[in-house]
Amino acid sequence: MTTNDAPLMLSVSGARGIVGKTMTPEVAAAYGGAFGSFLRASTGKARPRVVVGLDGRISGPPLAAAAIGGITATGCDVIDIGVAMTPTVGVMIGHHRADGGLAVTASHNPIQWNGIKCLDGDGLAPPPAIAREIVDRFKARAIDWCGPLETGRVDRDGAAARIHVDRVLANVDAASIRARRFTVVLDSVNGSGCLGGRMMLEELGCRVEHIFGEQTGIFGHVPEPLAENLVDLAARVRMTPGAACGFAQDPDADRLAIVDETGRFIGEECTLVLAALRLLQRTGGGALAANLSTSRMVDDVAARFPGSRVVRTAVGEANVVAGLRPANGILGGEGNGGVIFPPVCWVRDSLSAMALVLELLAHEGKPLSQLVASLPRYAMVKRKMELAAVGGMAAVGPALAKVKAAFAAERISDVDGVRVDFADGWVHLRASNTEPIVRVIAEAPDDARANELCDLCARAAGV
Repeated sequence: MTTNDAPLMLSVSGARGIVGKTMTPEVAAAYGGAFGSFLRASTGKARPRVVVGLDGRISGPPLAAAAIGGITATGCDVIDIGVAMTPTVGVMIGHHRADGGLAVTASHNPIQWNGIKCLDGDGLAPPPAIAREIVDRFKARAIDWCGPLETGRVDRDGAAARIHVDRVLANVDAASIRARRFTVVLDSVNGSGCLGGRMMLEELGCRVEHIFGEQTGIFGHVPEPLAENLVDLAARVRMTPGAACGFAQDPDADRLAIVDETGRFIGEECTLVLAALRLLQRTGGGALAANLSTSRMVDDVAARFPGSRVVRTAVGEANVVAGLRPANGILGGEGNGGVIFPPVCWVRDSLSAMALVLELLAHEGKPLSQLVASLPRYAMVKRKMELAAVGGMAAVGPALAKVKAAFAAERISDVDGVRVDFADGWVHLRASNTEPIVRVIAEAPDDARANELCDLCARAAGV
């Protein structure tokens, strides 16, 4: 099976599919209708309010229009904020006291993909049980279409980016950042972060070199913010006099990758760790949340602050939030560059991540490369296999059972797939929520051991 044959992916992360094949206006309208029907049933309101935004990819407008049609055709009112970062949708739910939000986005997926992500009235990714209920409504087409005089109305709000930026500025030490007058290179991959990313950095007194900074919806490079896709960012940092760092957003700007002042990609795992370090310095300690595939670096940094701890969760933003909120946590996130800063919103947010990293640089007064060198370092290997190549979804359960049996003497978590912790590292096997692939991720003191753990896991699983 090739990527273009990928099925519609339905999970806790919403719906994703190939544009024109499995993700069509009909699908978007039905998903919007399922979400609108769910909100009317769950809130008891005659006209729930829903914030809708899209991540800027070129396929978004017809899908967003269809989703809005589905929502209003169930009697819900829509606040259309246009092209917007997914975290901005979360911010605007609170700003308008809406009952939910919908983002037309495929996040970091390549341009042939698009999708739909729902948020609840608190601006949170719905917990798994609620996400399943929305998906079940969609699958069954259990949609309560309204009569002609009950159709919802659409209002537009063009101030969303400004409101989001102001929320971030109010929750960081903006004065100390402005005093440093950093030079920053920003890569917004021609997506939804173009406006808000530049606006926030300039408000923080930064001189901004902006690449792929026009919101065209046609990505200037492969959109996932990995080292191999950020060669232009690294080169621009190296050639920009006095650049403190480079920041890379993904299309819906919920993830952030970082390049240090030498042009070296420091790894998406470091984004959460650097943000957590600054917040723990500021607060003196607190609870953090991270998924099972996230580096041990965050645990090591938390251990420097007495009373701090890391709540480990299943992969997926909704699961991280479900661990963060009961713990009254100060920060959460995932090792893909996603940072959740609750005072701003309960969604992974590249603006919050950028601001916290700049605050750390301002507070420490050291180059980013030196700060990264002071962090505990591990080698991490991330592999992925096409689901079809391992026997399809039906083969995943037996493969997980084989891994559990093979490593029964080790510490095992089956909260999400199977993670096995050894004395000197860990390995995690799971099916992706958003792509038709199986992931094997391992972390150890060096590359050789991390690769060995991946190999051991794959052999045990029979994949």
